[in-house]
Amino acid sequence: MERLDRGVVAVPAQSGGTLVSWRLLADDPAGTAFAIYRDGQRITAQPLTGATIFVDGSGGAGARYSVAAITGGREGQQSAPAPVLAEGYLNVPLQLPDGGTTPTGEAYTYTANDASVGDLDGDGRYELIVKWYPSNAKDNAQSGYTGPTLLDAYTLDGTRLWRIDLGRNIRSGAHYTQFMVADFDGDGRSELAVKTADGTVDGTGTVIGDASADWRAGDATVASADRTGSETAADGSRVARTTGRILSGPEYLTVFDGPTGRALASVPFEPRRHPETDNPTPEQAEATWGDKYGNRSDRMLAGVAWLDGQRPSIIMARGYYTRTTVAAFDFRDGQLMKRWLFDSTVPGNERFGGQGNHQLSVADVDGDGRDEIIYGAMALDDNGAGLWSSGMGHGDAMHVSDLDPTRPGLEKFGVHENMRASGNRGAAMMDARTGEVLWSTPAQEDTGRGIAADIDPRHPGAESWASNSPSLYNAKGEAIGSAKPRAANFAIWWDGDATRELLDGTVITKWDWQAASESTLLQPADVASGNGTKKNPALSADILGDWREELIVRTEDSRALRIYTTPYSTEHRLVTLMHDPVYRAAVAWQNTAYNQPPHPGFDLAGKVAGK
Repeated sequence: MERLDRGVVAVPAQSGGTLVSWRLLADDPAGTAFAIYRDGQRITAQPLTGATIFVDGSGGAGARYSVAAITGGREGQQSAPAPVLAEGYLNVPLQLPDGGTTPTGEAYTYTANDASVGDLDGDGRYELIVKWYPSNAKDNAQSGYTGPTLLDAYTLDGTRLWRIDLGRNIRSGAHYTQFMVADFDGDGRSELAVKTADGTVDGTGTVIGDASADWRAGDATVASADRTGSETAADGSRVARTTGRILSGPEYLTVFDGPTGRALASVPFEPRRHPETDNPTPEQAEATWGDKYGNRSDRMLAGVAWLDGQRPSIIMARGYYTRTTVAAFDFRDGQLMKRWLFDSTVPGNERFGGQGNHQLSVADVDGDGRDEIIYGAMALDDNGAGLWSSGMGHGDAMHVSDLDPTRPGLEKFGVHENMRASGNRGAAMMDARTGEVLWSTPAQEDTGRGIAADIDPRHPGAESWASNSPSLYNAKGEAIGSAKPRAANFAIWWDGDATRELLDGTVITKWDWQAASESTLLQPADVASGNGTKKNPALSADILGDWREELIVRTEDSRALRIYTTPYSTEHRLVTLMHDPVYRAAVAWQNTAYNQPPHPGFDLAGKVAGK
């Protein structure tokens, strides 16, 4: 895992005074204690051996705090001093890009969208990678031109390290531009991996491919029987417009340098649009994917997985409604090399077609020390072979963790869209290793939302709820009340107990399991969520302080990101969640298509209880 510093952060405490919080690392020796310094002077008489927090009742708004680890009775070097964040958040200024105009004269502007983190320069401190979204970004079902997607890297003080312009030949939308950040080559610095094309400009101004190429389709329609995005022509036939879509031309997978944004290596992108050519005819495309205009073939997913148990691999995927293709790449010694390619059209893999979600998950589900890919209603082993397929079909949300700690291994909870495939099951809990359905709840139509999170301490493991039922369920699938939280969106560890709080857009609430109601813990002003009705934060992850999670959201004008960190004390001492492999992989893939919250590979409440 990453080499991280202490991540010291100080904010006004909810109970008064200043709350100082820092990381406990996975490689800290057992019994590691800590000393706290204010403005260079030690303020703790005795070593702190409990939770990695300290409430200082004497420090003012201008104080600066440092932490030193004490191991074997010896005090180590102090961390870099951290100022008090008087407003309760760290403000990271952004450089708002200029807008532009499409070939049809439509003007567009930019807003900050999804974000990720990585230690780009190897100093043990995270940097932010921010995706800029044009106002005319499109779903795959929609025709029309879009502005290019831009990717920026910033230090936490707002210094921009680089900007990558993916160019006109990468269409903008939730399903096109998944970007993965991790230390792929093991040099102590994170890289960025993303699909590129002719005209992509790296962080140093160098163009990838043919700078003059324009692969965007002009004003045209193709015949289609696809129910999504199609229109009825004058003769009654079904047509789909292709204007602005990118249905041909070369695609690349490129790895970019963390500190500079320089393109380090590019290879032809896999999975390809078509197994035989990068420029398929509409008829070839329809035969392969089920439509002629890229609605299915351009639905991309991506992830980071430790397939060898040592270093992360790049996962790039294409398609989930019909054909399912997933490729794994390694970046080693400056070279990109394909590890494997899975294709549901290969004989023997037919049962894996049509099982993908709008997101994936990564976890070692079989306990061999190597990650598997949970791809909706199916899973792939670390070697790229099909592991299981439930046959229940596509869904919009899923969650993988130790959701039921009374069972061995991990579980997967998800919702389902295709009632014929799922057998009218709207939501289901499965064994993540075998795909066995442990329990389910019925539905008559698409169940669009669902989540699993531990919000009721009276029941072990995670509670689950979804849009197909008014009830809240425990980890065994037993209804534990006729009321449920208002939204089924994100979850976040925010206050000091071991149950999880709820995050919907920019608002954090607490579920009162006794009154079956919610109370608001944080409702920040002048900020906004992203991705329309999905109401996602830019990122939610444990990137500062102790094991609790930060909320990262854009300001309404997209001129800054605000990183909110908890003001609550806690009695629980836990290693930073970023040193849990399932959680770290989840933070990397969080920006993929329909964003989902990160989960660790263990039951947090059980861990703090010593179970």
